[in-house]
Amino acid sequence: MSAEAASVPAAAPRVPPLAAADYERCRALIYRLAGINLGPHKQALVSGRLGKRLAARGLTDWTAYMGLLENGEDADELREALDLLTTNETYFFREPRHFQILREQVLPGIAERPVRIWSAACSSGEEAYSLAMTLDDALGPRHFEVHASDISNRVLARAMRGHYPVARLEQMPPAFLRRYCLKGVGAQSGTLLVEPGLRRHVQFRAINLVEPLPPLPRFHAIFLRNVMIYFDDVTRQRVVRQLVPTLVPGGWLFVGHSENLRALGDVLESVAPAVYRRR
Repeated sequence: MSAEAASVPAAAPRVPPLAAADYERCRALIYRLAGINLGPHKQALVSGRLGKRLAARGLTDWTAYMGLLENGEDADELREALDLLTTNETYFFREPRHFQILREQVLPGIAERPVRIWSAACSSGEEAYSLAMTLDDALGPRHFEVHASDISNRVLARAMRGHYPVARLEQMPPAFLRRYCLKGVGAQSGTLLVEPGLRRHVQFRAINLVEPLPPLPRFHAIFLRNVMIYFDDVTRQRVVRQLVPTLVPGGWLFVGHSENLRALGDVLESVAPAVYRRR
């Protein structure tokens, strides 16, 4: 074999087409486990995110892979698939009006300490750290706790590192950037690291919101934003009704601007766009 031939990397395994029947099996599985309704036109997304797992498991067709996931005997592979299908990107201070409401309306009405906030679908952690920056600036580090959760262990590992590309910073107040972030240099140029002292005030854990919740403290506010768009109405109501009792009476619930909770008027009062309070 020539040196030139030896240097050519092997071609990536071709991902076989995802047949409609196997896609429906995947839709049913992700709905049962995570409450996520993929919709009928997400085959390309599923194929793109899970395709490499077939080669990793030595499988040549989707039917065999779906059988592996459905039998539940390989918990690690099932967790890997869930991580790949439920991971969503976000950025710091997304929907900044919510952080203004937190500072100007929520915090002044809370007398007890510490103030506890739950970022209930924290993804890669930008929301949780945005909350921690806001609370530290308004209250001081001894007077708040941020609890953050996600179904995906993969993004939680990233969140705990607190290391991000600078492209996530467009909405961050410049004063917070200087105070709470360390700029990457050399090989880390173009990235930032959330200051370690602030990271210590954020607790991350894996929680599946469609399953019974583990023991939790009472929260003064919950941020549940931009995750319920993946739920159908039944799942959305079930999740919110499960979360409301973890709020203190009069506690605040922040959701995404495309997520309407009118059907939950018996337990929640609307106070601003995408902002509710426990009755």
